[in-house]
Amino acid sequence: AVADGQALSLVDEAEVTADVEMSHAVEAIKSVAEYELRELQTYTSALVGDMDVSSDHNPMRPETHVQALWAAAQLLTPSRGFQVHFMRQAGMPMAQVLRKSYAAACSRLEAAGVEPAAYRTLILPAGTRTDRTHEAPPAPDLQQIRASMPMPVPAPAIAENAGHPVDQQLIELLSRLFDAILADRKLAPDLQLLLSRLQASALRVVLRDASALDDYSHPLWLLINQIAFQAETLPALGDAERSRMLRHAQGIVEHVIGEPTQDANLYRWALGRLQAYEHNRLERRAVEAMGQIAALQQLEDRLGATLSPPSTFAGALDIAQLDTVPAELYDAAAPTTRSGDGENDAWLNRRQAGDWLRVVLQGQWVQAQLLWPGERGEIWLLADSAGTQTWAVRRGALLALRAARLLDKLEPRSLVRDAARQVLRRLQPPSSGS
Repeated sequence: AVADGQALSLVDEAEVTADVEMSHAVEAIKSVAEYELRELQTYTSALVGDMDVSSDHNPMRPETHVQALWAAAQLLTPSRGFQVHFMRQAGMPMAQVLRKSYAAACSRLEAAGVEPAAYRTLILPAGTRTDRTHEAPPAPDLQQIRASMPMPVPAPAIAENAGHPVDQQLIELLSRLFDAILADRKLAPDLQLLLSRLQASALRVVLRDASALDDYSHPLWLLINQIAFQAETLPALGDAERSRMLRHAQGIVEHVIGEPTQDANLYRWALGRLQAYEHNRLERRAVEAMGQIAALQQLEDRLGATLSPPSTFAGALDIAQLDTVPAELYDAAAPTTRSGDGENDAWLNRRQAGDWLRVVLQGQWVQAQLLWPGERGEIWLLADSAGTQTWAVRRGALLALRAARLLDKLEPRSLVRDAARQVLRRLQPPSSGS
């Protein structure tokens, strides 16, 4: 499809099959070389001065090798089907080779006198790494954390003018929660000052209505979450769209902290204003993509009238048709595109324009917003959160990604819930070694 002078490629099942196989290869390397990767990360972190191993500084990470393997596969044959089969067979041997390479790299760095950084060992659940079905730990009880706050604590000036009895433990709890929120490494730096201005207002809300500590879905916490989420789904610092959103959010925050009555209704109003801005941003992006949408609608209509839509999986052979293929490989070659279609179809049907998705496209995890789901639901137009790039994706491709756990809805995380876990962890006495 061509719209507004810009070519727009259509991502179908064949295209995402490569993404699925690349993801499987990455997971195979991480599983086979788990210990070596973790050890190498401590050395590479030390090389750049990150003694807490806060980020992955390994330039030889599995994703880099898998992308190189895919580039090599494309040079071997023009057939996408054979390229995918090559990736499927080469993934495990590559994992074994990289395990030795990572171990050798650790030995060379140790011999060179590099002192590894400190890290904490994380024991992952057994089974495939893309399976995250285990339950998340329960959210901490803020009321219980409040009761465990140390006493006494000097009261800030805001408590003296709040018109409510001073609760030293509540003041200390709010102070520690905001300290943990602002120290969150995932929080964009340009949001720290903005969110810090809500601390005094949050204290006044909780002094008026202590039930805010009973519900993580209180409008107070939802506004904080939504501001952070909008920043996460915007381009990098300096972009005009990001600056526009931050100015809008700053205006909302200034209005909130200037109101004489601090309560849940005020934060509901603020949350509505923020959501209205997000809806306006969606409409602006949809208008910019109107030419693409019109072209895709015509293509969708033609595909809907065709009993057998063309596939870009040129030259593919079903592996089960090859006499030389061992029987034990048949299961591994089974198509995944239609796996669990009932559940995945229902999940896709619940998606609406404006939803944010986390999805693997062209070998990379991206955050994308659904601009247009297609009148027939056959072609979806997704827009990158970090720029102006768009992708037109066939429904079958989305089903394949969903079945492979490479597609999910992106939702705001609860900053206060994460902060509460941090506060609770610091309050608990260290366990004595055995």
